[in-house]
This record gives sequence, structure tokens and C-alpha cells, in this order.
Amino acid sequence: MMERGSAWPLGAAVVPHGVNIAVWAPDATRLEVCVFGADGAQELVRHDLPVCTDGVWHGCLGGAAAGLVYGLRAHGPWDLAQGHRFNPAKVLLDPWAHAVVGRYGGTPDADLSLYLGHSEADPTQPDIRDNAGVALKARVLPPAPAVDDAERPRRSADRTVLCELHVRSTTMLHPDIPAALRGSYAALTHPAMLDHWQSLGVTSLSLLPVHARADEARLQQQGLSNHWGYSSIAFLAPEPRYWSGTPGTSPESECREMVRAAHAAGLEVVLDIVFNHTGETDEHGPTLSMRGLANARYYHLEAEQRDRYVNWTGCGNCLNLAEPRVVELVLGSLRHWVQAYGVDGFRFDLAPVLARGRDGQFSAASGFFAALQSDPVLSRIKLIAEPWDIGPGGYQLGAFPPGWSEWNDQYRDTIRAWWLRGAGDRGVFAHRFAGSSAQFHHDRRQPTASVNFITAHDGFTLRDLVTYDHKHNHANGEHNRDGHHHNSSWNCGVEGEASAAAVLALRARLQRALLATLLLSQGTPMLLAGDEIGHSQQGNNNAYCQDNALSWLDWAGLDTDLLATTRRLTTLRSELPALRIGQWLAGQPDAFGRTDVVWWHPDGHRLHDADWRSTSDRALLVQLHADTGAQVLLVFNPETDDRRCQLPASADWRVVFDSARTRAEPDPRGLAHGAATVVCSARSVLVLVRHAGAQ
Repeated sequence: MMERGSAWPLGAAVVPHGVNIAVWAPDATRLEVCVFGADGAQELVRHDLPVCTDGVWHGCLGGAAAGLVYGLRAHGPWDLAQGHRFNPAKVLLDPWAHAVVGRYGGTPDADLSLYLGHSEADPTQPDIRDNAGVALKARVLPPAPAVDDAERPRRSADRTVLCELHVRSTTMLHPDIPAALRGSYAALTHPAMLDHWQSLGVTSLSLLPVHARADEARLQQQGLSNHWGYSSIAFLAPEPRYWSGTPGTSPESECREMVRAAHAAGLEVVLDIVFNHTGETDEHGPTLSMRGLANARYYHLEAEQRDRYVNWTGCGNCLNLAEPRVVELVLGSLRHWVQAYGVDGFRFDLAPVLARGRDGQFSAASGFFAALQSDPVLSRIKLIAEPWDIGPGGYQLGAFPPGWSEWNDQYRDTIRAWWLRGAGDRGVFAHRFAGSSAQFHHDRRQPTASVNFITAHDGFTLRDLVTYDHKHNHANGEHNRDGHHHNSSWNCGVEGEASAAAVLALRARLQRALLATLLLSQGTPMLLAGDEIGHSQQGNNNAYCQDNALSWLDWAGLDTDLLATTRRLTTLRSELPALRIGQWLAGQPDAFGRTDVVWWHPDGHRLHDADWRSTSDRALLVQLHADTGAQVLLVFNPETDDRRCQLPASADWRVVFDSARTRAEPDPRGLAHGAATVVCSARSVLVLVRHAGAQ
């Protein structure tokens, strides 16, 4: 028998005389805690939670301790018209679980129908088969030691260089990592990987989701998985599949050590998190956790058909953050990852969903934003939005509040088209290069609010961007219908891999130019891990379900040219303040006579109206001057012919980067002292700085 316990904190907490369990299920009529053996296979005993306070069922299991494995059974109405799907035959995972035991399906012969709350034969009726043996359970953990904030690198916005990566894909084929560790949290911060990140010059590792997940039934039936991890089922628990299994460790301890090791190497850790939907998917999906506890409150349901889910995510359901208790869960998860694991920030997948009210409309004044901004822990970390979903008014680039950064897909599309498709004029290029002021120059936001990227997990890799005109997603089992249809890519005349030296040289040159543009632009740059070594996904631009060599980074085929180019660019960005000014470029002299930016025509005059709009002549020079450090001159030539450019007469210049050359090393002959012109090769970028001592 359980004692009354406390309604706070939600989830399971070790207390002096046992384990307190509190579960929000306001529409339930009874809630049972089921205790299991250590492996979660056998149900040992059930206890009723004795008290319901303000919709929270709670009780304290005397004599219990950390290590307890438990699930929940929720009694209540099966009333689809009201959105209720209570079914005590199904054991449920506590949404506040810190560690997950078991896996949804997980084996080729798993009977996935056992996880359904409804009958397959008649979906209007509950499935009465008990699923205790296969259901997901929670394991109670001892209180985690608080992370020392002094250990955090705390990279300023202007110094941040993000690198998006996948824990497993990044490390599965790395030859210097022991085979037993590959694909794990431990592998990601193995000395070989730390050396790579540090030499690459990135400051912040942006990890694809590591929340415990539930792979969709369709994928499991095809022998695939949701490899990217966008199917969360436990927001406070790390995914067990990324644990190395090293004796004396656990998924939780290994994940925590991964973050600690990154910090010791000066690297921040940012997590991609999925609070817009869960792995329970649509009305045909499994009942694993929230659906069985408070379906009508956790999810947005259709107003006229409460048995159906609103689908602003394309994944079957939408979490309802207009409900305060759901906001409480999300903020509790965020604080847990910051305080117990040391995470430095978050990238919010399909973030507009989180700010949609009961009317479905996005609002920058939503309760979720207010709660974040007022939280003393969460208001000080990096917050990055994917600023779109497929709901009403779903495209919200630039609409997030101060303190947020946002993935800027308009930067991606403009820069790709400018280099690869011959599209756009100087004006549109300059707008994106300078931080996309039309989107972000409001409410005292700075250019660093724009997270600039050329490639990301979702889409072509950099190598594939210059290798394929069309997506090749047949391995996903959706007849190549999935993935982006418009990629602004260019195969340089040959679809797929090529052997002609001229084609390979052109592809290499374009990759260097794209990387240069990204890392020289104002704003916050984000690299995709693998681009720096030339990784290809064979034209698959939606490899979300490919946990195999298609996604695993090809370290054996490392492109030394691209790697050296990327390192040179990040070094220049770090050493030259003019490449990361962090304030909006004014183009006017300041009190000291410095002009932060001057836009030059290759012929030597400042750009004027007709120059900005020209689509037949697009080369330009950008002269940058920060409060400190050297002046920098950038030359961009997207055209098919070399271009001789007049240099600003006020200084002597030295070429420090030339994307037309292998490894982007400048011509050792350099420029003659006082040279008036420089030649920028076709489809390339030059970086010049003033000679030391020049006035």
C-alpha cells in the first residue's frame, strides 16, 4: 500500500523513506503504479496512487529506492468523441521518466499491435490484451549532481560556429575510435573526435535528437528506423541506443560524460529537441505514454472529430502547449538537460507549434515564450528555432522573440541559387550576407539571430549539392516521393559520381566557394558534419531512416582539400573581427572615421542602384572594418570567367585565402606592394587583408 506522498515534483523522486510518484492525469478515475523486475519483463506488483490533487495522482512507495522499474495503468473513460483513450490493459511510460527500460517493437518479429490502445479489428473499441511484458517502463534514478556552471564554455554569439551532427552517424566508421565505442555518446568525445572538432574550429556541437525515441511502425515493418531521432517518447531520458554498453556506465552517465568532455575541450553542446509531436503518431499509432494518460489535453485534437489529431507537424500529432501542464513538462525537460547534463542550448524542431494557442494561431506572446524568458536557468542559454511548421501561418522566419536565433532557410536558398543556378543579383546576395535585416533587424535583435547554413541534416550534403540535380531517395521505401523537390543544386554536367577531371575540379571549386560564403557572412554560421570531409549520401536528400553506410560519415574517403579549406576559413573568422562584427552594418563613418562596410563594383566605384539589380554582372567586393583588427576585403565572383577587380586605393592588400586554389591557399607570389588590381578566378572567393602597418 502506498502512502499519500506529494503532488510535486512530477515523475518519480527518491525521498528519505522511499520513492514519490506523481502523475498528471486529470481525467483519469484511477491510476496504478506497476512495479517490474530490473529488466522490465515481469510485472511484480501493482499499487493504486491514493490521492489526486489538482489533477495530479500521487503516492509514496515506502522502502523503494533508485533502480525501481515501473509503469503506469490509467483507468477512465474510453470516449473517443471527447478525446479520451483510457485503457488499463496498456502499461504506460511516465512522461517525466529520466531513464527508459525497453523499446517500442525493437525486434523484427515484434507484435506491434500489442502497443495499440484501440482494437485493430474495430478502432472505435479498446484493445483488451495486456502488454505489460513489452511496454516501455521508467527506471528511477538517484538525484543527478548539479553541473558546475563555471565549466561551461559560454561562447558569445559573435564567436559561435555551430556544427550539426548525429551521434551515431558521425562516429560509426571513424578508424581511430575503438569498434566497441563507435556510434555512442562516448565515441563523440573520444580524443580522436575532440581533436577533429578543435582543429575544425567549430565552437558548438549541435546534436540531432538524443531523447529516447519510438520508431514508427511503418519503418520497423520495412526493417528501418527513425535514425535521425525525430520521434521522441521521453523528453527527460537519453536514447539508450547511443550507449556503448561499457561496464560501470549507463546511457545517462555516458551522455553526461560526453557533455563534460566537450566542455573540457572548450566545446558547447546544443541539443535538437522535438516538442512539437511525439512517437505516438496519429490515431492509428501506439499508446505508449501521453495518449493513455491525458490524450485530450496533451494533444491538439480536431474540434469536430475529437478522435482525430491536428497534424501541423506532418508526423501525425501536435503537442498542445496551450495547456499549462504541457508547458511545465517541456520546461522541466529543458531544465533537466541543462542542470543534470550540462547542455548549453537547444534547437527546437518545428518551433511554431510550441507557440500555437488553442485557436491554432502562432503568437510571439505565447505562454511558452514568456515562461522561457522569465526562467532564471533557461533564459541564459542558446535558443535556436526551426521557424516553420505546416500549420496555419506556419512560416515564421524572423518572428521569434529577442534572445532567439533562427535557422535561416532563405540564406540557404539564396546562396545556393547564387552560386549554382546563376540566380539573383548583388542586392539579394548582400542582404543575406549581411544578416537578413528584413527578417531580423527589429526588437534590438542582431545579425547573429540568423543561423546561416548551406546544408543541414535535412537535404543534400555539400558534396551531393554539386553532384546531383535530382534527389535519389529510393532506399527510403517511398518511391522517391519524399524529401525536398527543389534543391537549387547543380551536378556540373554529370548526374552522380564522375571521373572527368574537369567536372571534379569544378565541383571542388564550388564547394570551397560555398563554404567560404557561409563562414565569411555576418550572422551565426552552421556547418553540417561530414561536409568538411566530402561525405556523400548518394543523392539521398532525406536519409532520416538510413542507419547504415549511406548516413555514416565516410572517414576513409576524407577529402583533405575540403578539410584544410574549412580549417582556414574558421581560423580567419576567429582571427579577423571584421568577419564577425555582430552588429548591423551601417555603411557610414563612425565617430572615429571608420566605415564598417563599403560595397564595391569590380571596376572600382561604389555600387549604385543599377549595379545592385544587375543579373548579368554579379561580382562584387565587400570591404569590412570592425572596431579592432585588420580591414578585410572579400571578393565574390560567381561568373564563369575570371574577373580583374580594382582594389580600394586607401591600402595595400595581401591575399590570405583563394577558393579557386586547392586547400584555398593563396598564390605564393602574392600581390605586388601597392598593386591596384587583383584577379578573382571564375566561381571563386578571395579574402584580402591590409598589410601590417598600413594606414
